[in-house]
Amino acid sequence: MGKIDNHIYVIFGASGDLTKRKLMPALYSLYVQGLLPERFALLGASRTSFTNEAFRDSIRISLNEFNESDDFSKIEDFIAKIFYTPIEFDVLSSYHSLNNQLNVLRESFKIGGNIFFYLSTPPHLYGIIPGMLAEAGLNKQDDGWKRIIIEKPFGNDLESANKLKKLLLETWEENQIYRIDHYLGKETVQNLLVTRFSNGIFEPLWNRNYIHHVEITSAESIGVEKRGGYYETSGALRDMIQNHLLQVAAITAMEPPSSVEPVAIRNEILKVLQSLRPIKKEDVKKNVIRGQYLSSTIKGQKIIGYREEEGVSPDSNTETFAAIKFYIDNWRWGGVPFYIRTGKRLPTRVTEVVIHFRSTPHFLFSQDLNNNQLVIRIQPDEGILLKFGMKTPGAGFEVQTVNMDFHYSDISELRIPSAYERLIYDSLKGDSTLFARSEEVIEAWKFLMPILESWKNDPEIPLYGYPAGTWGPENADELIDGNEFAWRYPCKNLSDDGIYCEL
Repeated sequence: MGKIDNHIYVIFGASGDLTKRKLMPALYSLYVQGLLPERFALLGASRTSFTNEAFRDSIRISLNEFNESDDFSKIEDFIAKIFYTPIEFDVLSSYHSLNNQLNVLRESFKIGGNIFFYLSTPPHLYGIIPGMLAEAGLNKQDDGWKRIIIEKPFGNDLESANKLKKLLLETWEENQIYRIDHYLGKETVQNLLVTRFSNGIFEPLWNRNYIHHVEITSAESIGVEKRGGYYETSGALRDMIQNHLLQVAAITAMEPPSSVEPVAIRNEILKVLQSLRPIKKEDVKKNVIRGQYLSSTIKGQKIIGYREEEGVSPDSNTETFAAIKFYIDNWRWGGVPFYIRTGKRLPTRVTEVVIHFRSTPHFLFSQDLNNNQLVIRIQPDEGILLKFGMKTPGAGFEVQTVNMDFHYSDISELRIPSAYERLIYDSLKGDSTLFARSEEVIEAWKFLMPILESWKNDPEIPLYGYPAGTWGPENADELIDGNEFAWRYPCKNLSDDGIYCEL
């Protein structure tokens, strides 16, 4: 593990849910593992009028409820390093007060000028807070590094993303900005790189000659919960595909980097996004499916439809399901279709990448023509599954599909860090490998804009309804090329509690 410099960690929006459920537990987990430096302090900042003690009390409750480390013995030591200051995000004098508080902490803890700013705030503040920090001189690196993490969404469309990019780069350097995507912090996403580039048995097959198509699924069993107001301005395409799933697709498809340095890896990810074949507006109807969940009864429980959710318009056209067929126009992937689907109120929570290998050129045996698959399970039950044909015991040459699998849970002595824990640790080291660069975000928006514009302006593009608890609109099956191919439905065997599918 690399050494982390002494620093002050500032969280804007510190009274919010993300701080309580994810950020503080992740930081505490790093603390109990001895991965934070000896001299550091945490400063919460938000509009709420907390005292230091009131804020510490709220964090104490959060750590006892959401602790990820199973070690509660150092909570009080950790909390002693936490402080709070109220702030008005759009008032410059508040940032001068913030700077004064930072100077006090520097003196008290004998910390230099290294400061990390985490924006756990509504997206409309992503352009305001960095600008105000710069006006107060808190972006200058004369006395130590200054870094800033921005949560998704990075813009709401191509125009707003370009505007936000311009605003940030007016006062901050690209290497100071970390655009966090918690999907990229998941162990199995990172293991995609290792699986491909450290094994001679996979990489030679990872191309158009041996792969028929690639499928990426991210399913959620929950609805929009109480986030209907936010989801109305987002939808599945913006919420999941623009950031999480296109990044996963790029990591799946990228060329071998020249090294494991962040710049080398991010350069290859960018090349994939630049190679996405544009979807013409006239082709949106046949290459993209959108859906919206309807009311249903699941295990005797009545589930309301999306339009009945709190904060949702009764005639909303916001998609809760989206599926896309697209191509990557480069030498490796020419002609290989990629499929992405994501949705809410599907049968289970599961995210996985499925590599469908081509069938044998000549069929000697009675067999499933689509029995060679490599399944990379990102969440939950993280692991890798290889499906291939074996002879059924007995007379003749009947072939059945069997599985060879690996689960991270099998490595019982090793703890898998949470995505936020891993990404916060990397950002504190200055490792930007798993963070999106501005060019990557812009290329993703360029690819999706024809879809968003067509959905907005073409009334003939249908919005299909699907009952909650199903795998989305049946029309999504029409995207897959070939009569013998279909989406992989990973839920034939639910876990005992019925929450997720076993590999």
